[in-house]
Amino acid sequence: MKIDGEVTTGLGKAAYFLSQEFYTKEFEKNLGFIPYPGTLNVVVSDEYLDEISEIKNNCKNIIKPDEGFGAVKYIKAILENEIEGAIVFPAKTTHEENYLEFIAVMKLRDELNIKDGDFVTLEF
Repeated sequence: MKIDGEVTTGLGKAAYFLSQEFYTKEFEKNLGFIPYPGTLNVVVSDEYLDEISEIKNNCKNIIKPDEGFGAVKYIKAILENEIEGAIVFPAKTTHEENYLEFIAVMKLRDELNIKDGDFVTLEF
């Protein structure tokens, strides 16, 4: 699946969670990298919600951390046809369903020189 979406500012909570050792160890083991402590938030069109919901609900990749932290499902993805990473689906989130959170090894806004309002392509 290949979709376009608009980059937007998140809530700033991902940095804390992606700094937790049990998450970083599992991402490194399963994806081959330790993610930069933050996500690139991409708002996609509502037309994709059914497909995204199906992918999320059928996703078998899950990190179940220590008590007090929520589980995270994830799928491998590619940003802008070049950056390998993953889309994460935190169990505990306040984002709408059309928000996708992409993780990678680097700070993507700096690496790709992108800002809020820019459109990017995700493939997964």
